[in-house]
Amino acid sequence: MADRQQRDGREHGGEATPDATGAESDAARRRRRAQFLRELNEAKALRERVKPRQARAARMRLQMRMRTFRW
Repeated sequence: MADRQQRDGREHGGEATPDATGAESDAARRRRRAQFLRELNEAKALRERVKPRQARAARMRLQMRMRTFRW
């Protein structure tokens, strides 16, 4: 169990040490974000195949929202 905690970069208290997980946490965050974006794009593609009319209407609404947005 102690080996497992050391591999995680965690101390006995369960908190991560900032110097041990600094680079790992950034890489892990990027991996999680990339995975999330892949799944999001996959879900959008599936939605477009299953309900093309609703997906097109949603795209049109988004385009209209972006056109009328003021910086």
